[in-house]
Amino acid sequence: MVSIDKQNNLKCEVGAKLKDRREQLKMTQRDVAQAIGVAQPVYQRFEKGVFECSYSQLYALCKLFDISADYLLGLADY
Repeated sequence: MVSIDKQNNLKCEVGAKLKDRREQLKMTQRDVAQAIGVAQPVYQRFEKGVFECSYSQLYALCKLFDISADYLLGLADY
């Protein structure tokens, strides 16, 4: 079982990676939100580590950003 602190840290780490990749691609939060089919405030919560994305949203983010889910979860370097 993963502790609450570990879960919160993971959400923040994922959010930071999403933000970094979005900025590398020179996209806005609105661009990403539209591309994956969510409202901009929802995507903003992903980046802040406040809200977890669904499997389908994770898949869409990985495809859009050309990264692996393993990378987002800290299981691989890229």
